[in-house]
Amino acid sequence: MRNFVFISPNFPTNYWMFCRELKNNGINVLGIGDCPYDYLMPELKDSLKEYFKVNTLENDDEVYRAIAFFIFKYGRIEWIESNNEYWLERDARLRTDFNIKTSFQADDIPRIKYKSKMKEFYLKAGIPVAKHHMADNMEGCLEFIKEVGYPVITKPDNGVGASDTHKISSDEELKEFFAAKWDGVEYIMEEFVNAEVNSYDAIIDSNGEPIFETGNVTPNSIMDVVNNLDNSLYYIVKDLPADTKAAGRATVKSFGVKSRFVHFEFFRLLEDHEGLGKKGDIMALEVNMRPCGGFTPDMINFANSTNVYKIWADMIAFDKSTMPVGEHAYCAFAGRRDGKPFKYSHEQIMEKYGEQMRMVERIPDALSGAMGNQMYVANFPTKKAMDKFYRDIIKEKRTKNKA
Repeated sequence: MRNFVFISPNFPTNYWMFCRELKNNGINVLGIGDCPYDYLMPELKDSLKEYFKVNTLENDDEVYRAIAFFIFKYGRIEWIESNNEYWLERDARLRTDFNIKTSFQADDIPRIKYKSKMKEFYLKAGIPVAKHHMADNMEGCLEFIKEVGYPVITKPDNGVGASDTHKISSDEELKEFFAAKWDGVEYIMEEFVNAEVNSYDAIIDSNGEPIFETGNVTPNSIMDVVNNLDNSLYYIVKDLPADTKAAGRATVKSFGVKSRFVHFEFFRLLEDHEGLGKKGDIMALEVNMRPCGGFTPDMINFANSTNVYKIWADMIAFDKSTMPVGEHAYCAFAGRRDGKPFKYSHEQIMEKYGEQMRMVERIPDALSGAMGNQMYVANFPTKKAMDKFYRDIIKEKRTKNKA
């Protein structure tokens, strides 16, 4: 029986389903986390062969000793994985330390984690990338801005999601950025692109071939959601556009992806952009070598009448899957932000869209920055019906102007 070490299997909370499907495929699932065992969900406990609690997952020595203990007790470890952006570097270092060859190694990290390094591999795939500059000092940034003009976008070169991402529109805002930026963090500056995010989400086998493919669209900026505490909207597409599929597959080959669940982000241009393409064209944004965050795997299941937790576990165990994919639909996510004066109450939304709802939950605080506070996930057969849902979800009460 093969051994799989799952790092932080309790977060996000839906990740216990990856563990369950691994167990169902005859794999020993060995968990390492900093959550006390008694606090784990019963479903996760039932999916794990054993759980090793560390004081903190940030401590390399503790995690290293936990894996060494598992090797002593169960024998050779074939997989170490978290499926979590935050731990990708740790996962790769541990595989290298323990000579586990089933996925990325420590020396692979720069091209899959640093946004500046990703550009080279997108270009090898024939996909345009935004012009960029490493934001080292005011003088260099001002020279770059002379070339591309305001606004520009700044973000950590090695960052998670839209954290610490800013739109800069003036010299004064540039000065404010340098005054406030985090010490010891390298920032990348890019030309601003008017576009929406379109993703390629896929499960890739050991030969670099897709077993399952889909995608999502984010019609509003995640950067604005985080920085302005906006509502969060995105949806799983009913059918993956041909150009997104082609760009996704080319990116898989260029980055040498094997045996992974991936989430690649592209921009679809909302207007012509010199050097990047015409309105509607696809260009590069960034790669994420893990599933799309939060509850997106569940949304993918709803949109495709399937089970990607099982497809992924089948890829791990058998390098293929016979899990059927059924009827397709749009699956819409709406994350409403607490404190906004919405026209329709929660009860009214549920009365109107209850039959379409697939998930209705409070969003964990750790995810609320990018996803809002109250989550609604619903299926729709047409984009027109989904757009109506979105309008109702985020519509706010009109306020009368006082004389």
